[in-house]
Amino acid sequence: MSTAIDTLIEMGFPRNRAEKALAMTNYSGAQVAMDWLFAHSEDPDIDEPYQAPQGHKLSDSTETPKSGEGDSETPAAAEDSTPTSDDAPKQMMSLKCEDCGKLLKSELDVQAHAARTGHQNFSESTEEIKPLTEEEKKEQRAKLEAKIKERREERLAQEKKEALAKEKARRSQGKNITSMKEKYELEEMKKIAAEKKREKMEEKLARQRVKDQIARDRIERAAKSSPSAADSKASASPAAAAAASGEPAPKKEYNEARLQMRLPNGSALTNTFQAGEQLAAVRLFIQLNRTDGSTEPFSLMTTFPRKVFTEQDMEKPLKELGLVPSAVIMVSKS
Repeated sequence: MSTAIDTLIEMGFPRNRAEKALAMTNYSGAQVAMDWLFAHSEDPDIDEPYQAPQGHKLSDSTETPKSGEGDSETPAAAEDSTPTSDDAPKQMMSLKCEDCGKLLKSELDVQAHAARTGHQNFSESTEEIKPLTEEEKKEQRAKLEAKIKERREERLAQEKKEALAKEKARRSQGKNITSMKEKYELEEMKKIAAEKKREKMEEKLARQRVKDQIARDRIERAAKSSPSAADSKASASPAAAAAASGEPAPKKEYNEARLQMRLPNGSALTNTFQAGEQLAAVRLFIQLNRTDGSTEPFSLMTTFPRKVFTEQDMEKPLKELGLVPSAVIMVSKS
Protein backbone atom coordinates (compact mmCIF):
# COMPACT_ATOMS: atom_id res chain seq x y z
CA MET A 1 0.00 0.00 0.00
CA SER A 2 2.83 2.37 0.91
CA THR A 3 4.34 1.65 -2.49
CA ALA A 4 1.11 2.66 -4.27
CA ILE A 5 0.90 5.85 -2.20
CA ASP A 6 4.52 6.71 -3.02
CA THR A 7 3.83 6.09 -6.69
CA LEU A 8 0.84 8.42 -6.71
CA ILE A 9 2.75 11.09 -4.79
CA GLU A 10 5.66 10.85 -7.26
CA MET A 11 3.12 11.37 -10.06
CA GLY A 12 2.12 14.67 -8.43
CA PHE A 13 -1.04 13.78 -6.49
CA PRO A 14 -1.39 15.13 -2.92
CA ARG A 15 -1.06 12.55 -0.14
CA ASN A 16 -4.63 12.98 1.14
CA ARG A 17 -6.03 12.43 -2.37
CA ALA A 18 -3.78 9.40 -2.89
CA GLU A 19 -4.86 7.82 0.38
CA LYS A 20 -8.52 8.55 -0.34
CA ALA A 21 -8.29 7.10 -3.85
CA LEU A 22 -6.66 3.88 -2.61
CA ALA A 23 -9.28 3.51 0.10
CA MET A 24 -12.18 4.17 -2.30
CA THR A 25 -10.84 1.55 -4.74
CA ASN A 26 -10.32 -1.06 -2.02
CA TYR A 27 -6.56 -0.77 -2.43
CA SER A 28 -6.68 -2.31 -5.91
CA GLY A 29 -3.43 -0.70 -7.03
CA ALA A 30 -1.97 2.60 -8.18
CA GLN A 31 -3.47 2.40 -11.69
CA VAL A 32 -7.05 1.96 -10.45
CA ALA A 33 -6.54 4.71 -7.86
CA MET A 34 -5.20 7.06 -10.48
CA ASP A 35 -8.21 6.38 -12.73
CA TRP A 36 -10.48 7.14 -9.76
CA LEU A 37 -8.64 10.41 -9.12
CA PHE A 38 -9.08 11.45 -12.74
CA ALA A 39 -12.77 10.55 -12.63
CA HIS A 40 -13.40 12.44 -9.36
CA SER A 41 -10.99 15.34 -9.78
CA GLU A 42 -13.90 17.80 -9.96
CA ASP A 43 -15.72 16.47 -6.90
CA PRO A 44 -16.20 19.19 -4.25
CA ASP A 45 -15.14 16.83 -1.43
CA ILE A 46 -12.09 15.44 -3.20
CA ASP A 47 -9.72 17.04 -0.63
CA GLU A 48 -11.71 16.02 2.44
CA PRO A 49 -10.10 13.24 4.55
CA TYR A 50 -11.38 9.77 3.95
CA GLN A 51 -13.63 8.41 6.71
CA ALA A 52 -13.98 4.69 6.95
CA PRO A 53 -17.56 3.46 7.43
CA GLN A 54 -18.35 2.93 11.12
CA GLY A 55 -19.75 -0.35 12.48
CA HIS A 56 -22.82 -0.66 14.70
CA LYS A 57 -22.47 1.35 17.96
CA LEU A 58 -24.60 1.17 21.11
CA SER A 59 -26.31 4.40 22.01
CA ASP A 60 -24.98 6.51 24.82
CA SER A 61 -28.14 5.86 26.87
CA THR A 62 -27.38 2.19 27.04
CA GLU A 63 -26.17 1.33 30.53
CA THR A 64 -22.85 -0.37 30.89
CA PRO A 65 -23.44 -3.78 32.24
CA LYS A 66 -22.02 -4.58 35.54
CA SER A 67 -19.18 -6.92 35.83
CA GLY A 68 -21.30 -9.55 37.28
CA GLU A 69 -24.03 -9.17 34.78
CA GLY A 70 -21.61 -9.15 31.94
CA ASP A 71 -20.30 -12.48 32.91
CA SER A 72 -23.73 -13.96 32.83
CA GLU A 73 -24.65 -12.58 29.31
CA THR A 74 -26.23 -15.29 27.26
CA PRO A 75 -24.89 -16.34 23.88
CA ALA A 76 -28.07 -14.98 22.28
CA ALA A 77 -27.28 -11.50 23.56
CA ALA A 78 -23.75 -11.85 22.22
CA GLU A 79 -25.14 -12.77 18.86
CA ASP A 80 -27.41 -9.70 18.93
CA SER A 81 -24.40 -7.46 19.36
CA THR A 82 -22.82 -8.83 16.09
CA PRO A 83 -23.17 -6.31 13.19
CA THR A 84 -25.82 -7.37 10.73
CA SER A 85 -25.38 -7.55 6.96
CA ASP A 86 -27.33 -4.32 6.55
CA ASP A 87 -24.72 -2.44 8.57
CA ALA A 88 -21.76 -3.84 6.55
CA PRO A 89 -20.36 -1.65 3.70
CA LYS A 90 -22.04 -2.44 0.40
CA GLN A 91 -19.95 -3.86 -2.46
CA MET A 92 -19.41 -1.86 -5.64
CA MET A 93 -21.37 -3.49 -8.47
CA SER A 94 -20.80 -0.99 -11.28
CA LEU A 95 -19.52 2.42 -12.28
CA LYS A 96 -21.98 5.21 -12.92
CA CYS A 97 -21.67 8.24 -15.21
CA GLU A 98 -22.90 11.22 -13.21
CA ASP A 99 -23.51 13.19 -16.41
CA CYS A 100 -25.96 10.80 -18.06
CA GLY A 101 -26.65 8.17 -15.39
CA LYS A 102 -25.42 5.22 -17.43
CA LEU A 103 -24.06 2.18 -15.59
CA LEU A 104 -20.76 0.74 -16.77
CA LYS A 105 -19.11 -2.56 -15.93
CA SER A 106 -15.39 -1.79 -15.91
CA GLU A 107 -12.75 0.89 -16.22
CA LEU A 108 -12.38 0.10 -19.92
CA ASP A 109 -16.08 0.81 -20.42
CA VAL A 110 -15.64 4.08 -18.54
CA GLN A 111 -12.74 5.11 -20.75
CA ALA A 112 -14.63 4.18 -23.90
CA HIS A 113 -17.74 6.05 -22.71
CA ALA A 114 -15.68 9.14 -21.82
CA ALA A 115 -13.93 9.08 -25.20
CA ARG A 116 -17.24 8.70 -27.03
CA THR A 117 -19.36 11.24 -25.10
CA GLY A 118 -16.84 13.56 -23.46
CA HIS A 119 -18.32 12.90 -20.01
CA GLN A 120 -15.84 13.19 -17.16
CA ASN A 121 -17.81 12.57 -13.95
CA PHE A 122 -17.99 8.92 -12.90
CA SER A 123 -18.54 7.28 -9.53
CA GLU A 124 -18.84 3.85 -8.02
CA SER A 125 -22.33 2.42 -7.70
CA THR A 126 -23.90 -0.47 -5.84
CA GLU A 127 -26.47 -0.90 -8.56
CA GLU A 128 -26.04 -4.09 -10.50
CA ILE A 129 -26.16 -3.93 -14.26
CA LYS A 130 -29.07 -6.01 -15.35
CA PRO A 131 -28.47 -8.48 -18.15
CA LEU A 132 -29.90 -7.50 -21.52
CA THR A 133 -33.18 -8.99 -22.63
CA GLU A 134 -33.53 -10.67 -26.00
CA GLU A 135 -35.13 -7.56 -27.45
CA GLU A 136 -32.33 -5.38 -26.11
CA LYS A 137 -29.77 -7.80 -27.50
CA LYS A 138 -31.47 -7.65 -30.91
CA GLU A 139 -31.55 -3.85 -30.69
CA GLN A 140 -27.87 -3.70 -29.76
CA ARG A 141 -27.03 -6.16 -32.52
CA ALA A 142 -29.00 -4.05 -35.03
CA LYS A 143 -27.20 -0.90 -33.88
CA LEU A 144 -23.86 -2.66 -34.17
CA GLU A 145 -24.66 -3.93 -37.67
CA ALA A 146 -25.84 -0.47 -38.69
CA LYS A 147 -22.64 1.04 -37.35
CA ILE A 148 -20.54 -1.57 -39.16
CA LYS A 149 -22.45 -0.85 -42.35
CA GLU A 150 -21.96 2.87 -41.87
CA ARG A 151 -18.23 2.38 -41.28
CA ARG A 152 -18.03 0.17 -44.37
CA GLU A 153 -19.79 2.79 -46.49
CA GLU A 154 -17.51 5.50 -45.13
CA ARG A 155 -14.49 3.36 -45.97
CA LEU A 156 -15.79 2.69 -49.48
CA ALA A 157 -16.51 6.39 -49.96
CA GLN A 158 -13.01 7.24 -48.76
CA GLU A 159 -11.48 4.64 -51.06
CA LYS A 160 -13.54 6.00 -53.96
CA LYS A 161 -12.40 9.52 -53.13
CA GLU A 162 -8.76 8.40 -53.00
CA ALA A 163 -9.15 6.51 -56.28
CA LEU A 164 -10.65 9.62 -57.88
CA ALA A 165 -7.77 11.73 -56.60
CA LYS A 166 -5.27 9.22 -57.97
CA GLU A 167 -7.05 9.22 -61.34
CA LYS A 168 -6.94 13.02 -61.45
CA ALA A 169 -3.25 12.95 -60.61
CA ARG A 170 -2.67 10.34 -63.32
CA ARG A 171 -4.53 12.40 -65.91
CA SER A 172 -2.69 15.54 -64.90
CA GLN A 173 0.60 13.69 -65.22
CA GLY A 174 -0.51 12.33 -68.60
CA LYS A 175 -1.33 15.87 -69.78
CA ASN A 176 2.08 17.07 -68.66
CA ILE A 177 3.77 14.21 -70.50
CA THR A 178 1.68 14.94 -73.63
CA SER A 179 2.58 18.63 -73.43
CA MET A 180 6.27 17.81 -73.08
CA LYS A 181 6.02 15.37 -76.00
CA GLU A 182 4.30 17.97 -78.20
CA LYS A 183 6.95 20.53 -77.26
CA TYR A 184 9.69 18.05 -78.14
CA GLU A 185 8.04 17.23 -81.48
CA LEU A 186 7.70 20.96 -82.25
CA GLU A 187 11.40 21.48 -81.57
CA GLU A 188 12.23 18.53 -83.83
CA MET A 189 10.01 19.95 -86.59
CA LYS A 190 11.80 23.28 -86.29
CA LYS A 191 15.14 21.53 -86.60
CA ILE A 192 13.94 19.58 -89.64
CA ALA A 193 12.60 22.78 -91.26
CA ALA A 194 15.90 24.55 -90.66
CA GLU A 195 17.78 21.59 -92.14
CA LYS A 196 15.54 21.57 -95.23
CA LYS A 197 15.99 25.32 -95.62
CA ARG A 198 19.74 24.89 -95.49
CA GLU A 199 19.58 22.05 -98.03
CA LYS A 200 17.45 24.18 -100.36
CA MET A 201 19.95 27.01 -100.10
CA GLU A 202 22.81 24.66 -100.87
CA GLU A 203 20.84 23.23 -103.82
CA LYS A 204 20.14 26.74 -105.09
CA LEU A 205 23.81 27.60 -104.88
CA ALA A 206 24.67 24.34 -106.66
CA ARG A 207 22.23 25.15 -109.47
CA GLN A 208 23.70 28.59 -109.75
CA ARG A 209 27.17 27.07 -110.07
CA VAL A 210 25.85 24.75 -112.79
CA LYS A 211 24.33 27.72 -114.63
CA ASP A 212 27.59 29.60 -114.39
CA GLN A 213 29.46 26.59 -115.70
CA ILE A 214 27.03 26.22 -118.61
CA ALA A 215 27.42 29.88 -119.45
CA ARG A 216 31.20 29.49 -119.47
CA ASP A 217 30.93 26.38 -121.64
CA ARG A 218 28.68 28.27 -124.06
CA ILE A 219 31.16 31.09 -124.29
CA GLU A 220 34.01 28.64 -124.93
CA ARG A 221 32.05 26.77 -127.61
CA ALA A 222 31.10 30.03 -129.25
CA ALA A 223 34.76 31.02 -129.30
CA LYS A 224 35.75 27.65 -130.81
CA SER A 225 33.03 27.72 -133.47
CA SER A 226 33.82 31.34 -134.59
CA PRO A 227 35.85 31.97 -137.84
CA SER A 228 39.62 31.95 -137.82
CA ALA A 229 41.60 34.84 -136.53
CA ALA A 230 42.60 35.83 -140.04
CA ASP A 231 39.05 36.07 -141.21
CA SER A 232 38.30 37.97 -138.06
CA LYS A 233 40.98 40.49 -138.89
CA ALA A 234 39.82 40.76 -142.47
CA SER A 235 36.27 41.27 -141.45
CA ALA A 236 37.34 43.62 -138.71
CA SER A 237 38.74 46.08 -141.21
CA PRO A 238 35.40 46.79 -142.95
CA ALA A 239 33.70 46.91 -139.59
CA ALA A 240 36.30 49.35 -138.31
CA ALA A 241 35.98 51.39 -141.46
CA ALA A 242 32.24 51.37 -141.19
CA ALA A 243 32.55 52.40 -137.57
CA ALA A 244 34.89 55.16 -138.54
CA SER A 245 32.48 56.32 -141.19
CA GLY A 246 29.65 56.21 -138.69
CA GLU A 247 27.75 53.34 -140.35
CA PRO A 248 26.54 50.37 -138.21
CA ALA A 249 28.35 47.06 -138.65
CA PRO A 250 26.35 44.44 -140.53
CA LYS A 251 24.79 41.71 -138.33
CA LYS A 252 26.39 38.31 -138.83
CA GLU A 253 24.14 35.54 -140.00
CA TYR A 254 24.59 31.94 -138.65
CA ASN A 255 23.39 28.96 -140.64
CA GLU A 256 24.20 26.26 -138.10
CA ALA A 257 23.36 25.50 -134.50
CA ARG A 258 25.80 23.53 -132.40
CA LEU A 259 23.77 21.91 -129.60
CA GLN A 260 24.86 20.04 -126.50
CA MET A 261 22.11 17.78 -125.08
CA ARG A 262 22.52 16.73 -121.44
CA LEU A 263 20.75 13.48 -120.55
CA PRO A 264 19.19 12.70 -117.12
CA ASN A 265 22.09 10.39 -116.19
CA GLY A 266 24.62 13.20 -116.62
CA SER A 267 26.01 12.17 -120.02
CA ALA A 268 25.85 14.55 -123.00
CA LEU A 269 25.26 14.36 -126.75
CA THR A 270 26.72 16.96 -129.14
CA ASN A 271 25.62 17.59 -132.73
CA THR A 272 25.38 20.39 -135.28
CA PHE A 273 22.02 21.17 -136.86
CA GLN A 274 20.97 23.60 -139.58
CA ALA A 275 19.53 26.82 -138.30
CA GLY A 276 16.33 26.24 -140.24
CA GLU A 277 15.72 22.73 -138.87
CA GLN A 278 12.80 22.21 -136.52
CA LEU A 279 13.21 21.35 -132.88
CA ALA A 280 11.53 18.00 -133.65
CA ALA A 281 14.74 16.99 -135.47
CA VAL A 282 16.67 17.48 -132.23
CA ARG A 283 14.16 15.36 -130.31
CA LEU A 284 14.44 12.60 -132.91
CA PHE A 285 18.24 12.72 -132.68
CA ILE A 286 18.06 12.27 -128.93
CA GLN A 287 15.65 9.33 -129.22
CA LEU A 288 18.01 7.56 -131.64
CA ASN A 289 21.30 8.28 -129.88
CA ARG A 290 20.60 8.54 -126.13
CA THR A 291 22.96 6.49 -123.98
CA ASP A 292 21.07 6.37 -120.67
CA GLY A 293 19.06 3.31 -121.77
CA SER A 294 15.68 4.92 -121.03
CA THR A 295 12.74 4.76 -123.41
CA GLU A 296 10.38 6.96 -121.39
CA PRO A 297 9.00 10.23 -122.82
CA PHE A 298 11.07 13.32 -122.13
CA SER A 299 10.92 17.09 -122.35
CA LEU A 300 13.43 19.60 -123.66
CA MET A 301 14.36 22.79 -121.89
CA THR A 302 17.05 25.41 -121.60
CA THR A 303 18.38 26.66 -118.28
CA PHE A 304 19.75 30.06 -119.27
CA PRO A 305 17.32 31.58 -119.93
CA ARG A 306 15.02 28.99 -118.44
CA LYS A 307 12.44 27.75 -120.93
CA VAL A 308 10.51 24.50 -121.37
CA PHE A 309 9.68 23.69 -125.00
CA THR A 310 6.10 22.65 -125.81
CA GLU A 311 4.65 20.59 -128.64
CA GLN A 312 4.03 23.82 -130.62
CA ASP A 313 7.74 24.64 -130.27
CA MET A 314 8.65 21.32 -131.95
CA GLU A 315 7.48 22.76 -135.30
CA LYS A 316 9.55 25.94 -134.97
CA PRO A 317 13.06 26.32 -136.44
CA LEU A 318 16.06 26.41 -134.13
CA LYS A 319 16.89 29.98 -135.17
CA GLU A 320 13.47 31.22 -134.09
CA LEU A 321 13.83 29.46 -130.75
CA GLY A 322 17.12 31.23 -130.02
CA LEU A 323 19.29 28.09 -130.25
CA VAL A 324 21.66 29.52 -132.89
CA PRO A 325 24.68 29.52 -133.02
CA SER A 326 24.99 27.25 -129.93
CA ALA A 327 23.03 26.20 -126.90
CA VAL A 328 22.73 23.63 -124.14
CA ILE A 329 19.50 21.66 -124.02
CA MET A 330 18.51 19.74 -120.87
CA VAL A 331 16.65 16.45 -121.29
CA SER A 332 14.24 15.77 -118.41
CA LYS A 333 11.57 13.18 -117.71
CA SER A 334 8.06 14.21 -118.64
